[in-house]
Amino acid sequence: MASNGYRNGTGTNKGAIKPPASSNIRSSSFKSRLPPSSNHSPGSALRRTSSASFTTAAGGDGVPGRVRVAVRLRPRNAEESTADADFADCVELQPELKRLKLRKNNWESETYEFDEVLTEFASQKRVYEVVAKPVVESVLDGYNGTVMAYGQTGTGKTFTLGRLGEEDTSARGIMVRSMEEILVNVSRETDSISVSYLQLYMETIQDLLDPANDNISIVEDPRTGDVSLPGATHVEIKDEQSFLELLRLGEAHRIAANTKLNTESSRSHAILMVHVKRSVLGEEVAIPTESDKSSHFVKPPKPLVRKSKLVLVDLAGSERVQKSGSEGHMLEEAKSINLSLSALGKCINALAENSAHVPIRDSKLTRLLRDSFGGTARTSLIVTIGPSPRHRGETASTILFGQRAMKVENMLRIKEEFDYKSLARRLEIQLDKLIAENERQQKAFDDEVERINLEAQNRVSEVERNFTDALEKERLKCQMEYMESVKKLEEKMIENQQKHQHDGFMKDKCNGEGPGFCEDIAVIKKLLEKETHMRKEAEKEVNKLKSQLGQHMDAGAGGDAEILKLQIALEDEVHQKKKLEEEIIILRSQMLQLTFEADQMRRCLARGGSGNAYPGLDSPMSQVRDSLSGHKTPVSALFDQVGVEKILDLLESEDANVRIHAVKVVANLAAEEANQERIVEAGGLTSLLMLLRSYEDETVRRVAAGAIANLAMNEANQELIMVQGGISLLSTTASDAEDPQTLRMVAGAIANLCGNDKLQATLRSEGGIKALLGMVRCRHPDVLSQVARGIANFAKCESRASTNGNGLHIALVLLQVYEAGDHFLSMKVHFHGLCKMLTMMLHLLGDTLSSHCVIWHSMKQMQRT
Repeated sequence: MASNGYRNGTGTNKGAIKPPASSNIRSSSFKSRLPPSSNHSPGSALRRTSSASFTTAAGGDGVPGRVRVAVRLRPRNAEESTADADFADCVELQPELKRLKLRKNNWESETYEFDEVLTEFASQKRVYEVVAKPVVESVLDGYNGTVMAYGQTGTGKTFTLGRLGEEDTSARGIMVRSMEEILVNVSRETDSISVSYLQLYMETIQDLLDPANDNISIVEDPRTGDVSLPGATHVEIKDEQSFLELLRLGEAHRIAANTKLNTESSRSHAILMVHVKRSVLGEEVAIPTESDKSSHFVKPPKPLVRKSKLVLVDLAGSERVQKSGSEGHMLEEAKSINLSLSALGKCINALAENSAHVPIRDSKLTRLLRDSFGGTARTSLIVTIGPSPRHRGETASTILFGQRAMKVENMLRIKEEFDYKSLARRLEIQLDKLIAENERQQKAFDDEVERINLEAQNRVSEVERNFTDALEKERLKCQMEYMESVKKLEEKMIENQQKHQHDGFMKDKCNGEGPGFCEDIAVIKKLLEKETHMRKEAEKEVNKLKSQLGQHMDAGAGGDAEILKLQIALEDEVHQKKKLEEEIIILRSQMLQLTFEADQMRRCLARGGSGNAYPGLDSPMSQVRDSLSGHKTPVSALFDQVGVEKILDLLESEDANVRIHAVKVVANLAAEEANQERIVEAGGLTSLLMLLRSYEDETVRRVAAGAIANLAMNEANQELIMVQGGISLLSTTASDAEDPQTLRMVAGAIANLCGNDKLQATLRSEGGIKALLGMVRCRHPDVLSQVARGIANFAKCESRASTNGNGLHIALVLLQVYEAGDHFLSMKVHFHGLCKMLTMMLHLLGDTLSSHCVIWHSMKQMQRT
């Protein structure tokens, strides 16, 4: 574009084209990026178009976007450096002002402005960032984009666009760099990328990925005007390497020839189409209620698919036959190339001048680029020129083409479709899950109903049997009473008949005896009436029992509900019983623990002791002596009342108080040698090590360490502690703990382990000795006494080993004692014990010089203290 602020030599603007005032080319930037499609003002909202029947629009006709044009100057080649050595370049670049001067002669030039001016020293990375990167970002946002290279043959179009950069990655062209950025910004799970690579040769569209497909037709959508190539090969891209393989395959099939102007002149237009499909979520829709306008329900967003397309076009170079020397078939190729480029120039002119008719159908090239110029795509054009003054005419024509292209306005639109396939797939998966869950619940419900029904039937059958048995017993009883009554009545009747046979005789006698005999007859009649009444009462009782049996049979039909209530009540009773049993165990353990502690306190007060709660640590045999004397401790009674398994189960309780009481009970039980074997067999040692490893509660760790110390008095248990990693666990606890009582328990446990000859190597390798000496930092008298006891036990074992000529380890221990001596001596405790221990070690070691040195330093240090 000619600048209206500069004059060309003679003061005229010959051949210069002024831009429209609204284009604002100077302030335009290639790095400006379109706003996201989800947040647009009403005036600039984007219309989302779709080829399907489901179309959404955000309002408006789209966002205007002018075609951006950059010019790139090729450096002189070897031929030009020789032939044009005495001539200056025909162009002068001013990249900081984005201007280009085209010299007519030595005193006259024309000035043009572009969106970007790239010198011959511009890197491929800078070319991509200012020309193609904004277009690629728009494609990722859902817009169509086009990057096209135009220029004379041999000016570097293919180098700019299609360079693979296999030997030098910095030489990669726009095609490779665009795909790299797209692959970085898409999701491999939800998004997809496919590529088509074509060439337009002699007005025939050929597939570079499938050479047999050499005549692809162009199909236009009559409703939307979108152009598609249904016969082209689409290859899905997963990574950059597969894309490079496709580019190599396409370049191998592309037609090129050797001309005077270019040894590898492209004889076809190469078109790379990258189709990007991205999944996005639509906006949430608030649904108001009928009573008021406030939104109480938000409809979940529907999944959308954004379909965008990036078109990278490497146009064949325009050429003059006189200069290129084309003839024969190459001449026909040159004519076809120039005709298609001429048709493209006519379309650009018509669009720049806002002509009513744009000759899109004059060439297949213009039909393919219909969306790129004046359509809905964001377009960047890079025009390549050479510096040679011999080709000034071609250079001027290329510059004017770029100037006209800068006037073309596109209306950018996003193409979105509802992703009903993804939604249906997700709903199908959700439906399958719900169906499976419903089947599981239905199966469980049916099983429960069947179980309850079976129990009810069993209960009803049992009730029926009970009622039948009771009724049968009652019937037999009534029948027996009835038979007895009948038998008595028959006997009475026979007796009365016998009496009536003698009426004549008795009558005379009656007349003679008087009213006494008549009274007897009256009594007999009353008895007969009474028996008759009893018979009637028995019959009534039988009828009553029959009616009761019928009522009980009717009541059995409603027994299902009663049985269900009884079942629920029974389950509640079982749960309550289990809960009460746990509470009883806890309360019993607390009571026994308190009783045990009270007994211990009384014994300690009687002996004048320190009141240690774990006598197994300092005097481990005291409990054993008490038990042997015939007095059974309260804690020992816990075995008989509760059982060790239930106590160990309480160690894993979620209640912290229950867990603490349980570990205290186990620690007190472990103090008695008779209980240790049962605790270990029931898994108590493993549970204690687990508590020491898993819990950070200081009380739990202290009591667990005390219990382990009590168990460590047994040699068999010592080996189990080593096998289960107890030495390293005790070492870690010693380094982490700060509480003196916890350190005392840990030191006591390690001290007990130091008395085992088999564990000496393990204690050294797993840090047991180092941890024992490290606990001197606490400076608590009880801790130091346990440390001294452990060192003495270790020295005894090593003394037995030294009789076989091995005294080196004692020297190492003495060296560690010497290093920790400040802590021992600063407390001024156990001085005589340490001196005696060092003297014993000196006697055991003999005349070892290094040992004498260490012991001498230790004793001198103690003397100074």
